[in-house]
Amino acid sequence: MLDALRAEGRRLANTVIWSWDGFRAAWATEKTLRQWTLANVLSAVLAFSLDLTPGERGLILALGLVVLAAELVNTAVEEVVDMISPGQDPRAKKAKDCGSACVALAALGAGVAWVVVLAG
Repeated sequence: MLDALRAEGRRLANTVIWSWDGFRAAWATEKTLRQWTLANVLSAVLAFSLDLTPGERGLILALGLVVLAAELVNTAVEEVVDMISPGQDPRAKKAKDCGSACVALAALGAGVAWVVVLAG
């Protein structure tokens, strides 16, 4: 039992390390991740400055994290596509464009949440 708990602890620690490594790698090379992070910091400051309910504040903060997650997925898609298909290919373009659309939709969702919260 103790060995199983240690193994799970190691797996969790590795997951945290690998996730942090991925975020740091993307941070170093992706200007858009840094821009979305700044937007999220500003959004969080505003969310805590306004008189919002805990649910509204949670929605705003969670959707900001969804935007960052979408940007990381987009970065991963772009990296893999560039590795597999360094030349021009319509399928590579489609994959990259779909990744970008994912980020755009997540950002639109976050924007809609702000509009609804502020209008309510």
